[in-house]
Amino acid sequence: MQLRRFLILAGWLVAGAPASLMAQTYAQADIQYGARLYAEQCTLCHGATGDVVAGVDLRANRFKRSTTDNELRNVISNGVPGTAMVSFKFAPPELTAVIAYLRNMRDFDSKTTLIGDPARGRVVFEGKGECARCHRVNGKGPRVAPDLSDIGAIRTPDALRRVIVDPEAQLRPANRSVRAVTQDGKVITGRRLNEDTYTVQLIDEQERLVSLVKANLRDYGLIKGTSMPAYGDKLAPDELADLLAYLLSLKGL
Repeated sequence: MQLRRFLILAGWLVAGAPASLMAQTYAQADIQYGARLYAEQCTLCHGATGDVVAGVDLRANRFKRSTTDNELRNVISNGVPGTAMVSFKFAPPELTAVIAYLRNMRDFDSKTTLIGDPARGRVVFEGKGECARCHRVNGKGPRVAPDLSDIGAIRTPDALRRVIVDPEAQLRPANRSVRAVTQDGKVITGRRLNEDTYTVQLIDEQERLVSLVKANLRDYGLIKGTSMPAYGDKLAPDELADLLAYLLSLKGL
């Protein structure tokens, strides 16, 4: 009986336990970003090694009020009333990064260089990378590609890095371009803004807003692939790191 109960419990822990109770693997880019945020926001109270507060050792993952990642999110976001732990208004990707660093604090390699300098990254964005030819940032630039003004507040470092290196593999359905053919044979391509059962609105290649009724189209569908180049082979590692840092700095006006 005892063996059977143990096997049931073991099976639940491996296969059926809630995700919040199981160990999570975090990407190196997220961990490094979290290390930067920790150094900026947390070292004053917790110290660089995370063991300044009595009864807390962040490097060893010993917390007073948290066990799961969700509990950590709650403590960081809401603080702890009656203590020196105040609330921090991190954007979701920042909060993920801080937790990623806390979970990997003991083994973090400070020499990691996946995230570089935002100022240099802006130069890459506007220059060698030619990103500004398609993307709009803070009210400046074209609209033929998604607006990146607040991309750093909605995408994690690892997600952004994967898109930069291999956009084809990471392209989201909402960001795919579409191709429509009218009854008279006119071909219209562009970035889809909105779509329902009967209509579709898009920005065409001349940055004009176009609204189409599907019933009036001869053909309509998504365009396979993306016009965004893969920068894994086009930019040096330090340029990739700087570009990522710049994108992470875009939090909206």
